[in-house]
Amino acid sequence: MQKMDSYSTLTRCLIILASLASVALCTNPPRPVDVPFSRNYVPTWAYDHIKYFNGGSEVQLHLDNNTGTGFQSKGSYLFGHFSMNIKMVPGDSAGTVTAFYLSSQNSEHDEIDFEFLGNRTGQPYILQTNVFTGGKGDKEQRIYLWFDPTLKYHRYSILWNLYQIVLLVDNIPIRVFKNSKDLGVKFPFNQPMKMYNSLWNADDWATRGGLEKTDWSKAPFIAQYKGFHIDGCEASVEAKFCATQGKRWWDQPQFQDLDASQWRWLRWVRRKYTIYNYCTDKTRYPQLPSECKRNRDI
Repeated sequence: MQKMDSYSTLTRCLIILASLASVALCTNPPRPVDVPFSRNYVPTWAYDHIKYFNGGSEVQLHLDNNTGTGFQSKGSYLFGHFSMNIKMVPGDSAGTVTAFYLSSQNSEHDEIDFEFLGNRTGQPYILQTNVFTGGKGDKEQRIYLWFDPTLKYHRYSILWNLYQIVLLVDNIPIRVFKNSKDLGVKFPFNQPMKMYNSLWNADDWATRGGLEKTDWSKAPFIAQYKGFHIDGCEASVEAKFCATQGKRWWDQPQFQDLDASQWRWLRWVRRKYTIYNYCTDKTRYPQLPSECKRNRDI
């Protein structure tokens, strides 16, 4: 297990190079537009557990032993680019989950998840990602982050188009889910989704499989958010396609796959920081899932 203060000089250099390389990549999304919370979002529940700062350009979510809280996008979207700057709960955050995800509204829902699983003091956060299609998930991947996500803001992004879903951390791709409909694998393409963010208690599973319980004496637990960037094709929840489909930047050929440099970064994440990948779990999947056979994201 890697401590957050012990990563190598080489790793630090790689991160610096990644930030420089992201400027030059033609496949890099346009720079996110950071806007106030109220432009794109509204509270979902426990309004009194959301605190606003700097004119609404920054918010805090508070979790105590009564409730967590969350917020959702005003609109529903069919494809686009979504990002949020988040500073995770510091200190002893065991049992807590900080989430950033897209989800459709019906029972057989589609969903694209970032879930940050809390830790005991001194242990690294775990980032779990998942993709649900037609109400079915079971496509978990877990990584350690290469930095302490509680010390400052980092940007977490989802690029979603008809060809691929890319999850990025500070513009480094950590996961790709390609459209493999030709293999019989469902892909989110015809159900608009809302963007959700939440902080909640999940000590029945979140930290060491539920062995570490939330220490409520440390409450309130606080996660901080800013940025609130959404660049998506807004659609009604009943829409099957978007009026501008094929015309927006995320539909263009350079965003239909990662380029060679981005694949190298993804392999770096796989090699150094991945701790679970459903594609390599032969107990759950004796037969390798079809998308894993073809996808380089393994």
